[in-house]
Amino acid sequence: MPEVNFFKLVEEELALVESGLADNLDSSINIMNQASVHLIKAGGKRLRPAFALLAARFYGEELAEIIPAAVALELIHMATLVHDDVIDNSSIRRGTETVKSGWGNRVSIYAGNYVFARSLSIISTYQRSDLIDVLARASMKICEGEIIQMLSCYNVNLGLKNYLRRIERKTALLISVSCELGAMIRHAPLQEIIALRNYGYYLGMGFQITDDILDIIADEETLGKPTGSDIRQGVITLPALYALRHDPNGQELAQLLSSPEACINKAERIIEIISDSDGIDYAYYATQHFALKAQKQLDVLPDLPVKKNLYDIANFIIAREY
Repeated sequence: MPEVNFFKLVEEELALVESGLADNLDSSINIMNQASVHLIKAGGKRLRPAFALLAARFYGEELAEIIPAAVALELIHMATLVHDDVIDNSSIRRGTETVKSGWGNRVSIYAGNYVFARSLSIISTYQRSDLIDVLARASMKICEGEIIQMLSCYNVNLGLKNYLRRIERKTALLISVSCELGAMIRHAPLQEIIALRNYGYYLGMGFQITDDILDIIADEETLGKPTGSDIRQGVITLPALYALRHDPNGQELAQLLSSPEACINKAERIIEIISDSDGIDYAYYATQHFALKAQKQLDVLPDLPVKKNLYDIANFIIAREY
C-alpha cells in the first residue's frame, strides 16, 4: 500500500475482501488449499478490488453488494499471476516464492484454473449477464495479450503499437473492468460508467509503464523480485524501445536483446545502455500522459470525496517507487 492511504474510504470493505479471498479458495483437496493460502498470504496491493469499491462509492456509501465482485476481480488477477509465473519460470514474486516454485508447474496450472473458475462462480451470483460478458471479454483479451507478449520476446523490430497492445491486455484491461463493474453493479448512468472504465484504462496504462521503468531502475528489495526480470525474459518494454531507436548504442542493444543468452548473461550491460539513454525519461513522459488522460475522465463524475481520491491516485502513479 502507498504511504498515503488512497483507499481509506474503502478500507473496511477491503478487509472484508481479504477474508473473502480465503473463504472462496477453500478447496477439499489439501494441496490446492496449500497453494491457494500461499497465494493469498503473498499479499498484494489489492488495486482491482479497491477500484471497484471506489467506483461504486460514487453511488452510495453502503458497499456490501460490491464485495463479491471485488473478491472475484482479485481472484482473476491472482489466477493470471499463477499462470504467468509458470510461463516466465519465476521463483520469486512479492518477495516470496511463487506457487510454481513451491508446488511445481502442474499444480500451479490447475490452481490458477481453479481460482479463475471460482471467480466466475462468484460473479454468477449477481444473475446479470452483462457483468459476466464484460469479465469474459476482458479475460479473453488478457489471454491474447499473454500470447502477444510471448511471441514478441527477443523481437527488436516491433514498435510502440505492439508494446501498447501488450500492456493494455496485461494490466490496463482488468483495472478498467474493475472500475466499470463497480459502477455497473450500482446501475450508474451510462456516461459515468464509460468515464470510470476509461479512467481505469488510462490509469492502468500509466501504472504498467511505471512498472516497466521500475523493473530497470529499482532495487530487488523494493520490487520484491529481481531487477531486470523483463530483460532476462526477453520482454522489450518502453524504455528499451526508445533506446533501440534513438541511442548511439542502439545497435549493440539490439544484438543483446535479440539473444536469449545475452538477455540472461549480459542483463547488466543492457540495463546500463537503457539507463544511460533518454528511455527512462521518455517512459516517464508517457506515464504522465496517461495519468492526465485518466484524470480528465473524472470531469463528468459527481464532485464527491472519492473523486479526489481517484485524482490523487493518478498523480501517485507518476511518482511511485514500488
